[in-house]
Amino acid sequence: MDNLILVKPTIDLKEQALDYRQEHFEKGEKIINGSALLDNLTYEEWLEHLEKSSNPDTVAKDWVDATTFFVVRTSDNRIVGMVDIRHRLNYFLSICGGHIGYSVRPSERKKGYGTEILKQALEYAKTININNVMLACYKENEGSRKIIVKCGGKLEKEFTYIDGKIIQVYWIDN
Repeated sequence: MDNLILVKPTIDLKEQALDYRQEHFEKGEKIINGSALLDNLTYEEWLEHLEKSSNPDTVAKDWVDATTFFVVRTSDNRIVGMVDIRHRLNYFLSICGGHIGYSVRPSERKKGYGTEILKQALEYAKTININNVMLACYKENEGSRKIIVKCGGKLEKEFTYIDGKIIQVYWIDN
């Protein structure tokens, strides 16, 4: 597998980021997990949002401080994924969001990138003293479920979310 690195978003990555977003949209995916609202904001607004969200003193009151990365394949500098690492949990995240959200570009799925993204996110979480990591996914999302378990996830519970789908909550001792 190609090497992947976590890269903080910058204005220089705008075109690549918009291409990443568009690929999700073209697949009918209007919500991009782990993107911290890249799916809802202009790129410039999103960069401002990330800056505010990275600091506990400036994060929006209904959000938590977090670090968001693009996941870049080093062989061609292509964005193949995204990951959002939340430094703590609020009420919503403690029920069905978790510490880490991530996504893989639709055309790059089933290549092992999701597992590598989560492994690197867990390493980053250690550096900010998150030793017990919560993750959640829809039960129907077999790919994400397998990735979480492969990285040490232990199923704590499952429940029916407001959309009628079953959410599974996992914990990883980090």
